[in-house]
Amino acid sequence: MQLTRFTDLGLRVLMYLCDAEPAQAITIAEVTERFDVSHNHLTKVVQFMGQQGWLLNVRGKGGGMRLAHPPEHYPLGHLVRTLERTNELIDCAEPPCALRGHCTLKGLLSQGEEAFYAALDEYTLADALKGKTQVALIKLHRAPRPH
Repeated sequence: MQLTRFTDLGLRVLMYLCDAEPAQAITIAEVTERFDVSHNHLTKVVQFMGQQGWLLNVRGKGGGMRLAHPPEHYPLGHLVRTLERTNELIDCAEPPCALRGHCTLKGLLSQGEEAFYAALDEYTLADALKGKTQVALIKLHRAPRPH
């Protein structure tokens, strides 16, 4: 299983915001520079996460984004499942599979996928920030800000 770039960026943004000063709004421009990612793609990710209620997004001068809740309130399985926005690992209809209706593979893959998400739900965003990740985030936040 490979996560999409959308999910990857979403998780990076959430982790970056966890270590921001509570009163500080982080801009898309800052995250774009810190992670060397596409501004347009990141904007779509941030808008989606705002629609999910995960971020508080404020437009205009002095605007930016913040986490809507403490990091402990974000189960990783839920985050990944929602960011992935897919329902199935395999699509038996497109292209049509000759085994459709007589194959157990799809059910087995679905069980594995659910086990994957269940295992991730044992952890929160706060758990993902421990150790070396926390140190790396502190360094990123201390780097000079973009203009």
